[in-house]
Amino acid sequence: MTLQQEIVGNAMQMAVVNLTPGQTVYCEAGKFLFKTTNVTMETRLGGSPSGGQQQGGGGSGGGGMGGMLRQAMGTAMQVGQRALAGESLAFQYFTSQSGEGTVGFAGVLPGEMRALELDGTRAWFAEKDAFVAAESTVQFGIAFQGGRTGMSGGEGFVLEKFTGHGTVIIAGAGNFIDLNPADFGGRIEVDTGCLVAFEEGIQYGVQRIGGLNRQGLMNAVFGGEGLSLATLEGNGRVILQSLTIESLANALKKAQGGDKQGPTGGMFSTHAG
Repeated sequence: MTLQQEIVGNAMQMAVVNLTPGQTVYCEAGKFLFKTTNVTMETRLGGSPSGGQQQGGGGSGGGGMGGMLRQAMGTAMQVGQRALAGESLAFQYFTSQSGEGTVGFAGVLPGEMRALELDGTRAWFAEKDAFVAAESTVQFGIAFQGGRTGMSGGEGFVLEKFTGHGTVIIAGAGNFIDLNPADFGGRIEVDTGCLVAFEEGIQYGVQRIGGLNRQGLMNAVFGGEGLSLATLEGNGRVILQSLTIESLANALKKAQGGDKQGPTGGMFSTHAG
């Protein structure tokens, strides 16, 4: 069943979700806004975002101590992955107990939200912290960009991965634009902080801006982009955001008289730690 939801608001949007009796939606800790009294809330460490807890018993899946141990190890691996990725360690689950229920969610930055529908054929990948909420039939995972791509990508080192069937709601900063690299010769290059999400089948990478020559160094030092751009290739949906977290942080520091970026842009900018 498709999640009944409505995204409302302008500069700071929220998602209002209507649950049918027994239907469950889960969110990242800290993204919950409000709920009706007939909706229960349960916080789980790690948990099983694929549709409820597995029940032990006499089936061939193996209950007893062995099943409990496997479940505990699976939860520990999920928590470990999320801790390594810098994500929240817990999910909050909301279930309507009697009649229809309503739950509200929001992101943490001024910007848009988007509901993505998964049909089981393609996964979606999103930047860290983009996830807001999803049906219990959607599986949440962490994808690490390995090797040179991950180390060069900065924001793109850790990606959130969504698989299964159902609705997943994501949020970003500023306004969204939907692109398909196939409409632009098969490849686009973007600021690594502008990427919100993309469909499975899109090849994600990172490339240096120009060569190690005068113009390449000018781009890196004065262009405000640092040394790398994200590259997206293939045929599929890509969602970009108009506001990056770094530019928002720099604007706030400048307004407070604490701008450390100076005239040389991204390469030599300093970040408050």
